[in-house]
Amino acid sequence: MGLLNLFAKSRPALQRLPAGSVTVDREGQIVTSTVSSTYPVDVLEDIAEEVLRLFREAREAHLPLTEFRIHFASLQITAREARGGAIIFLTPSGSVTTSSQPHRQL
Repeated sequence: MGLLNLFAKSRPALQRLPAGSVTVDREGQIVTSTVSSTYPVDVLEDIAEEVLRLFREAREAHLPLTEFRIHFASLQITAREARGGAIIFLTPSGSVTTSSQPHRQL
């Protein structure tokens, strides 16, 4: 699963998770982006490549996939197909909140 490996790459410095949207064409080239320009473009391109691969494989398998969401522990990726390309929304999870009520065990 390529998407799971995107954030496993070792980086010399800790960086914030991306927030915003990215629109890519059918070749994976970034057309527009609201993600901070300080965020590495190569990581955004890797995400776009994996998103387009998923849509392509769904088409080849004759699965009607036009949108999907992936929830990581600290990041949510939502992608919608758009004429062969895609619009990708990247949303970091908020700070962890604690509840004053105990968890019930099932």
